[in-house]
Amino acid sequence: MNKEQVLEREFLLVRAKILEIAAALDRIDRGEGELPQTDQKRLLRQGIEKLLADSADRAEAIQLLFSREYQPNWREEFQV
Repeated sequence: MNKEQVLEREFLLVRAKILEIAAALDRIDRGEGELPQTDQKRLLRQGIEKLLADSADRAEAIQLLFSREYQPNWREEFQV
């Protein structure tokens, strides 16, 4: 499948997701009170910046952004 075909296949789905993100950001902006600088706000901004990067590994970069560093003892930490 060539790039044009992939774009044709993905366009409506991506458009819907962009609208969903825009609506969520609008709801945050319209919320009452002041929004303090939080890690969540910083992560969302960084995620959007990574989304706009001209790269073929955006999904990996964004996944790593929202992931914790690997901890070898994660099972003990989460009691799994």
